[in-house]
Amino acid sequence: MTGRASPHRRRLLSGSLAGFGVLLSASSLTPTLAADHSKKRGEEKEVGAVEDLMREHGVLRRALLIYIETAPKLRADPTGVDPGAITRTARLFRSFGEDYHERMLEEAHIFPALRKTKGPVAAYVDVLIAQHNRGREITDYILSVSGKGGFGSGDAEPLARVFETFVRMYQNHAAREDTIIFPAWKDALSEQQLREMGDRFEEIERRTFGKDGFEDAVKEIAQIEQILGFADLAQFTAPPPPKA
Repeated sequence: MTGRASPHRRRLLSGSLAGFGVLLSASSLTPTLAADHSKKRGEEKEVGAVEDLMREHGVLRRALLIYIETAPKLRADPTGVDPGAITRTARLFRSFGEDYHERMLEEAHIFPALRKTKGPVAAYVDVLIAQHNRGREITDYILSVSGKGGFGSGDAEPLARVFETFVRMYQNHAAREDTIIFPAWKDALSEQQLREMGDRFEEIERRTFGKDGFEDAVKEIAQIEQILGFADLAQFTAPPPPKA
């Protein structure tokens, strides 16, 4: 392995919004941004290993948002929730999150490196792995319930509670990784080692998905959001606060 820049995934086409077409269009950008994107189209920017890990978390957080927004819908009208869309969400979380991001990157490379530091951050590793394992149990359950072809009244409350507790766990889990684990891992490596790990992660991704798994994951989660009515970001804008 050399320290060369990765040829594919570690670089993004500046100005390309591939995968986010469901949510954004060029016309939604301000004139200044649109002009800037047009001017820079075709230029490449390298994506570092830590940024890559965090944007993978972005895909997983969007899956969690589907779960938490679906919970009240299940309680109100379980037959109105598309089980196929929930199955797709769980399968994406499994393939892209649990099998790839967690097993192949974090558990195989990041956590072992942090254990060797013997510092305070190493104490997080056992908890993070336990939460990975619990998450896999929860994904098994979600796939089992959503695979029945429809949600009955007996499924609604247990599944809604599972969604809520899973989201609570993983939001805390991912926040600690983004702010503590990944920065500590980066600090433990030299610049050369960090570049080599970025190359290695890309090789793992290509071997796993056959191409850029991140872009496909973004497209998949956007399609699921569209099916369930969560694609319009504006609907989640908070109301104004009460007058003090």
